[in-house]
Amino acid sequence: MPRQPSAPVVRVSPQTRLTAVIVACAFFMQNLDSTIIATALPTMARAFDIDPVRMNVALTAYLLSLTVFIPASGWVADRFGTRNVFRAAIIVFTLGSVWCGLSNSLPELVAARVVQGMGGAMMVPVGRLLLLRTAAKTEMVAAMAWLTMPALLGPVVGPPVGGFIVTYFDWRWTFYINIPIGIIGLLAVTAFIKDIREPPGAAFDLRGLLLSAVALACFMFGLETAGRGVVAQTVTYAMIGIGLCFAFLYFLHARRHKAPLLDFTLMRLPCFGVSFTAMMLFRTGIGAIPFLLPMMLQVGFGQSAVQSGLITFASSAGALVMKPAAQHALRLFGFRNTLIWNGVLSAIMLIACAAFRPTWPAAAIYLVLLVGGFLRSLQFTAYNTLAYGDVPRPRMSAATSLYTAGQQLAATIGVTAGALSLEVARLFSGHADPTIGDFSAAFVVVGLMTLVAAPIAVLMPVTAGDDLTGRQSAKTEASEPRPGE
Repeated sequence: MPRQPSAPVVRVSPQTRLTAVIVACAFFMQNLDSTIIATALPTMARAFDIDPVRMNVALTAYLLSLTVFIPASGWVADRFGTRNVFRAAIIVFTLGSVWCGLSNSLPELVAARVVQGMGGAMMVPVGRLLLLRTAAKTEMVAAMAWLTMPALLGPVVGPPVGGFIVTYFDWRWTFYINIPIGIIGLLAVTAFIKDIREPPGAAFDLRGLLLSAVALACFMFGLETAGRGVVAQTVTYAMIGIGLCFAFLYFLHARRHKAPLLDFTLMRLPCFGVSFTAMMLFRTGIGAIPFLLPMMLQVGFGQSAVQSGLITFASSAGALVMKPAAQHALRLFGFRNTLIWNGVLSAIMLIACAAFRPTWPAAAIYLVLLVGGFLRSLQFTAYNTLAYGDVPRPRMSAATSLYTAGQQLAATIGVTAGALSLEVARLFSGHADPTIGDFSAAFVVVGLMTLVAAPIAVLMPVTAGDDLTGRQSAKTEASEPRPGE
């Protein structure tokens, strides 16, 4: 009688573990900076003696710079080496942070944020590429778990840290805090990371960069300004329209180019195509949480920024618990089953936030956020790992560029979807200001958006990703007869 498969424990090499930690720290710095500034904007506006609403351009400038330069990251890493580019990205990001802290006007701050965005655009995809080229296939799940946490920790840690800094220190320290992290990261990369590179497949796709830059920048600018009153609605619609037109032009260009910066032929790879599509939908729904949850707690519940920050922090604790559990869960259930059922549970926990009320015990809210954070982190780890499971090594840099650009776009769409859902709920209810019921309706909408991603995993084979977790070898061992059988 054949034995039931018992997957072996996959040992992660010290080099892979060290590389994952170093890259994760750089990711955390970038994600923390992206959210910490939002809390400091009112204080910075007073220092610059301008309308706080105008400070939104400091956030938009960073996001646009990040988006514009992400597509070029893969080619640059192949040309100059992943370690060299990752190290340069940390330097640029840190110097941009110093410039932000020294800024004495909004235009100067915007220019500094653009420099920061250039560093961040190279840091995230190249850091992921560095880890993918270091880790063995069976180590990818554990390695990606490290990279998933910063993405989930940053949005929840940023607001309370930013509030603490602007309350007890100068707002400039929201940027200066990156200096020691950047220096330590630079030294660690230089000392412990190997330089791994692949020769570029073709000359640099300058036309593709220009087309993708206009497409992504205009589209994301339109999404960022939608419904916020920052610019006229006609400008918002025009930017979205221009972005879509240039996206179509880029699509036509990519079909003819030998090695486009954003290579959509990667979508033909079964694991990458399914993971990328489902990830976009899932991240869109989850991307609304950093916008909806703090606002619900502060506007709907009447809590302070510090109080809401301490509550939203619970989801990051769930992410921390997930890291050691991810590899065991994926090895036990497989990628396909995990992405289907864990995706459903993640959506349910997000919809459960719609039931939050001021009368709820704090422990109950913490529990929902803790479990939700665990499930979302496991889902992201599965997507981020499986996406690269069938990508050939020479195309790995192109895959990281496309995947990272998709993540950035989905997160921006998520904030817009959350804001739009809240606004529509408010209009239907006839309230001048959002109420708890309006927030509940918005959470249901984004939760259903997240739920749509789960069934997509049905399109992948049952055995998808088994070679990444050791399930494949376990099944092979189980099918072989014992001596004497």
